[in-house]
Amino acid sequence: MKEAQTKPVIDFSPADEKEKEYMVKMRPQTTAFQDGMRRLRKNKVAMVSFFVILLITLSALFLPMVWPYKYEAMLGMTPGKPVDASFQNLRPMEYSTTELARMEEGEKIFPHLFGTDSSGRDYFIRVVYGTRISLAVGFFASLIVLVIGLLVGAISGYAGGKVDLIIMRIVDIIYSLPDMLMVILLATVLKQVIGDSLDKTILAKIGSNIISLFIVFALLYWVSMARLVRGQILSLREQEYVLAAKAAGAKGSWVIRKHLIPNCVSVIVISTALQIPSAIFTESYLSFLGLGVNAPMPSLGSLASDALNGITSYPYRLVIPAIVISLIVLSLNLFGDGLRDAFDPKLKG
Repeated sequence: MKEAQTKPVIDFSPADEKEKEYMVKMRPQTTAFQDGMRRLRKNKVAMVSFFVILLITLSALFLPMVWPYKYEAMLGMTPGKPVDASFQNLRPMEYSTTELARMEEGEKIFPHLFGTDSSGRDYFIRVVYGTRISLAVGFFASLIVLVIGLLVGAISGYAGGKVDLIIMRIVDIIYSLPDMLMVILLATVLKQVIGDSLDKTILAKIGSNIISLFIVFALLYWVSMARLVRGQILSLREQEYVLAAKAAGAKGSWVIRKHLIPNCVSVIVISTALQIPSAIFTESYLSFLGLGVNAPMPSLGSLASDALNGITSYPYRLVIPAIVISLIVLSLNLFGDGLRDAFDPKLKG
């Protein structure tokens, strides 16, 4: 009993590694990006949409390199010979009479998966090439919207006062314009204005319609991005680290570039991801109206427009590009929603 009383009592002693693991359940340290990616990978719908977009993009990029038919090649036309009409309007997996004769002789002919159009061009490669054009236009148009909206929104939110008032009134005026009508009018006018000036330039191959489409996006579609960035900047510019940077003598451009925009990256990426399907849809309906890409270069909208001429006899020519447009837009929207759910701080709970 006395020995127990004389034994020193140790109130605090260092814990070993096993006791630490038992007492404290610690998770490996992660960054905000890693945490968001972990949450995104758990979203099955978003991941399936991402792989669908990846598959479509890779197919549009690499299939034309190995496909035996070219998008502009009219198979029934040979210089110095009469037009072979058997190549025109072939149905899916159908061969022309000339090809059937060559196959009887032992020659191997690659099938026309989606048939041919009225000019004898392979329809599958035209759909693939049209997908490439639509994706490229959507990506670059969204990039233009991102740059202009980010610049204008950051200046408006940080400067405040009269600068913010003037910029927001301009944004309100653009918002009040009828969207589709202004797009059609601008595309028509710009096509006439810049059409002749592009001849013998590096932009001639791209075509006046694509250039006018980019200008339309630069004039009209930046306002949503600008308002979003402005709202984020307004909430961040009163934070302590921004006030400390101002007190240290930092310029406004430095504060925007080093502090404010990096803290808006997640919102900007999400908004840009959701802007791409909108740009693709706009390009598709402009091409459907004849204001998109220049012939013979196809886009999904122009293919759907051309299919109207034979819709009663060949309805699949309209259905196929419509399905591809719907699949791209739906996948991009679902993936954008997944990005928002993963990286938006307000939705972490």
